[in-house]
Amino acid sequence: MEKRKYENVYLPEGYLLGTEMNRTYTSSLKMLECAMKRGKILEGTVSLCDCTDMTLHIDFGFARGIIPKGEALYSPDGGKDIAVITRVGKAVCFKVTDILPGDFPTVILSRRAAQEECTENYIKNLVPGDIIPACVTHLDPFGAFVDIGCGIVSLICIDCISVSRIFHPSDRLTVGEKIYAAVKSTDRETGRIYMTLRELLGTWEENASEFSPGSTVAGIVRSVEDYGIFVELSPNLAGLAELRDGVSPGDVCSVYIKSIIPARMKIKLVLIDFRPGAKTPPPPLKYYVDAARTSHLDRWKYSPEGCAKTVETVF
Repeated sequence: MEKRKYENVYLPEGYLLGTEMNRTYTSSLKMLECAMKRGKILEGTVSLCDCTDMTLHIDFGFARGIIPKGEALYSPDGGKDIAVITRVGKAVCFKVTDILPGDFPTVILSRRAAQEECTENYIKNLVPGDIIPACVTHLDPFGAFVDIGCGIVSLICIDCISVSRIFHPSDRLTVGEKIYAAVKSTDRETGRIYMTLRELLGTWEENASEFSPGSTVAGIVRSVEDYGIFVELSPNLAGLAELRDGVSPGDVCSVYIKSIIPARMKIKLVLIDFRPGAKTPPPPLKYYVDAARTSHLDRWKYSPEGCAKTVETVF
């Protein structure tokens, strides 16, 4: 599927901030006037939230930019105060709506206008299977919230983050992390979009090909069951080791790979050593889909051909 093209590029907030285009349009009053005429979506960093009227301030150096509370969020009531306050110190997108002259000009900005345009021209056109950039905004036990364009937030439920079981999204993701994700489903009535990540992190065979029997590798204990210990080898791959006293979910460990059985999607492990309570930050995600060349998936099959159990996603 060919990537869609628009006058503006609708990316998660923070993606435009360091670009040459953004630097050029925010370099002078004249260029901001040009951006206003052209309807360009730009970005700046919020330096202050006025406690009296919840106005957000952006310092251009040569002018003061302000985003009134009602223009800070794509919401009929302007949004909750906490949602406005938390923008301080972060990049926000905006469109220039007016410029008030003076010794130190005031530039009126609207994040709401940028989000409305993003919704109309981009978000509403997304369909299940579309692969898009996203940025993790915050993590809750049930999933990860991600910015999918101009500060518009979507949810990746915890079971859609990876095939390998995790107890909290922080086991896999960090706030501020830039990722790729696929549209899982859309709700046309509410406008909500739900995302998924696991389909981009490789099939069972792709992940298993990184390992071989007889090797000793590092892993993370993900669960301890009556019949064994599940150890994650990569985000979409786990193996089973025999029970051992003192092991808990989250422990960093080393395991010996006894066998890899594609027909049963099984990897048999021997637990060599473990470090109780040792925690490591989530490793960088490895994508098995080139998002620069592939913008859409119709179907993803995790399980190997000939396997009795089928695990797949049909978008």
